[in-house]
Amino acid sequence: MFVHIGGEYTILIDSIIGLVNLETVQASSDVNAFLRQQEEDNILEYVSEEIPRSLILTDDRTFVSPISVLTLKKRIDNAKNMPEIVQ
Repeated sequence: MFVHIGGEYTILIDSIIGLVNLETVQASSDVNAFLRQQEEDNILEYVSEEIPRSLILTDDRTFVSPISVLTLKKRIDNAKNMPEIVQ
């Protein structure tokens, strides 16, 4: 199953390791250092130019998304609860 995370980005749900709410997390040196390292490693992607609301950590990339963690969680739950189409 896949989930739309903003802009033109859709990712595999099973690749998601964690979601970070940027609306409530304190701007700290740890968060800034993490984002700097991700950018240096060329694995940080901004999915749009809108105000960032969440970080989506996957097994190979980190995405900065304008979609809230709550909305992402709902999308993931809905996708997991969809019945499979059998032909």
